Amino acid sequence: MSKNEILVVASKLKDTVKAHKCQSSGDLVEAVSDKIHEMLEMAAKRAKENGRATIRKYDL
Repeated sequence: MSKNEILVVASKLKDTVKAHKCQSSGDLVEAVSDKIHEMLEMAAKRAKENGRATIRKYDL
C-alpha cells in the first residue's frame, strides 16, 4: 500500500466539515489521509513492540 493512497471517504469528510459550518480546502482529504497513515504506522510499531500482530484501539 502506498503512503499516498487515500484512506478516507472524501464526501464524508467534507460533510463533517460542513456540519461544523466550515469549508474544506482541496488538499484537506490528502492531509487527513497522510495523518491516518502516520497514526497506523505508529500503532503497528507499538503493537509489534508489545509482541502482537493485531493493532488495537489503544495502540492509537
